[in-house]
Amino acid sequence: MSNKDTYINTIKLQLDDLNSSMLQLEAKAKETRDDLREKYQEEMTKLQHQSTLAVAKLEEVRATTEGSWEAMVVEMEKVRDAFVHSFSYFKSQVK
Repeated sequence: MSNKDTYINTIKLQLDDLNSSMLQLEAKAKETRDDLREKYQEEMTKLQHQSTLAVAKLEEVRATTEGSWEAMVVEMEKVRDAFVHSFSYFKSQVK
């Protein structure tokens, strides 16, 4: 397995874990008070958008050639890190 394949598999697993956790958190957020539910739904919409961006960026990395994929690693990690940060913040808000 090449470095590119290893990297893609690692990022994919991280994104899959985040998306799974996000679904669990969404279910928990739906059980909150009515006044918080709308706020949480807005945050979930933002998280879903970030998830979509991260998956799209991963597909871009996957589509690059073996020799040029490393140039996209920084971009991929920025998108992933933004998703992780937003998820962590939202998770801290859901009680």
